[in-house]
Amino acid sequence: MSQPSEAFFAGVIEGFYGPPWRHSQRTELFGLMEKWGLGAYFYGPKDDLRHRTIWRETYPESEAARLVEVIAECSRRGRTFYYMLGPGLDLRFASGCDRDRLKARFGQLLSLGCRNFALLFDDIPDRMDPLDLKRFGSFASAQCDVANELFHWVRGQHATSRFLFCPTPYCGRMAECRLGGTGYLETVGRELLPEIGVCWTGPEIISREISVPHVRELRQLLRRAPVIWDNLHANDYDGRRIFLGPYSGRPAELRREVAGLLTNPNTEYPVNYPALRTFAEFVNHDGEWNPRAAYTQALAEWLPRFATVGQPIAAADLSLFGDACYLPYEDGPAAVDLFMALRRLLATESARWTPELIGAFREPATRLRDFCSRTAELQDRALFAALSRRTWELREELDLLLTYVRTKEADPHAPAISDFHLPGTYRGGYVARLQQLLRQRPDGVFEPSLVQQDTF
Repeated sequence: MSQPSEAFFAGVIEGFYGPPWRHSQRTELFGLMEKWGLGAYFYGPKDDLRHRTIWRETYPESEAARLVEVIAECSRRGRTFYYMLGPGLDLRFASGCDRDRLKARFGQLLSLGCRNFALLFDDIPDRMDPLDLKRFGSFASAQCDVANELFHWVRGQHATSRFLFCPTPYCGRMAECRLGGTGYLETVGRELLPEIGVCWTGPEIISREISVPHVRELRQLLRRAPVIWDNLHANDYDGRRIFLGPYSGRPAELRREVAGLLTNPNTEYPVNYPALRTFAEFVNHDGEWNPRAAYTQALAEWLPRFATVGQPIAAADLSLFGDACYLPYEDGPAAVDLFMALRRLLATESARWTPELIGAFREPATRLRDFCSRTAELQDRALFAALSRRTWELREELDLLLTYVRTKEADPHAPAISDFHLPGTYRGGYVARLQQLLRQRPDGVFEPSLVQQDTF
């Protein structure tokens, strides 16, 4: 397998929208990172108001003390702590006062033991204050000027500090849409100090694949190797889903083309073991990279966390559930087989169903439904809490499908009715009604749906 350069680094980002991880979870994470060879931890949960919304305010004593604990624990494990700050919502680039505020913020973190920083300009309005525009001429130039000044200031306090920068167009699609202005990336490549790393998520915000040619083209624009901020397992954009599949869609050679690989995983820390384990395996693996094999091994290591107060959960059932919560763009093979078995069954007149046709669906569907039910018995209650809403929803869907099949198997002409899935309470709510009004075609285009309900 292609080896990374000596300067290459890899790590974990806590950078999602949602409740931050607890201190005990971060402590556990640092231990796993030490064990697995992941060197960097990036602190920047969007729910920390001082990370983004009220970025001008320093931390009060109580919150600063908690950060000291995180930084100290990270250092104790030999990991590198980065603090991320996102001032772009209302930063006045020409304001000396705002620049002093940035230095005060980073100065406080330096006093708490942090030495490395990231300045983020992602997910902000694509517009500038007229005074800033008059002085700098472009979004990119304004951001680079602030980042360069802050970098020099930090290096003046600590000579070996590392510094990263997240651009406003941080993926290929955003750049193609000219988010941030024409020539944004070229300007960053030309004006941002070469010692500052640049974050990038790939062709998309959540990229199915990140290829070597894609990165090489980007390197030409940025005049440096990018740091990949990988959202493959991020789920903060869709609270109904979690992603348990392996780190995949990235070739082994990618490690030699980038300055670093960072994963921004599921918001719910307890479900991240497979994502983090397979990511670490990819980063450090020698020989042929097999994502599915890494996934199977990660589930085997994770299985003890599924100890229940009753009968043990089978490894095959955990794998089936993992396949049903695989990756954003694909389901795992066992979940695909279950779905296809159901589709074949429903495409056949119920009077012509055979035991083999029914069994191909019923057996795995029953196993998966029962797994979802049994998660209520988990001894690890934090893991149960992280899974519960998803397992409940999946269980309800499987219950309905099994009830439908059972009804039609007994009498093909009988109406399929469930006492537990009633109109208005099942698949209900305002969002569900909104979702019925538009449908999305395979090419991504939205159009009015033919199925619309007028009842409330």
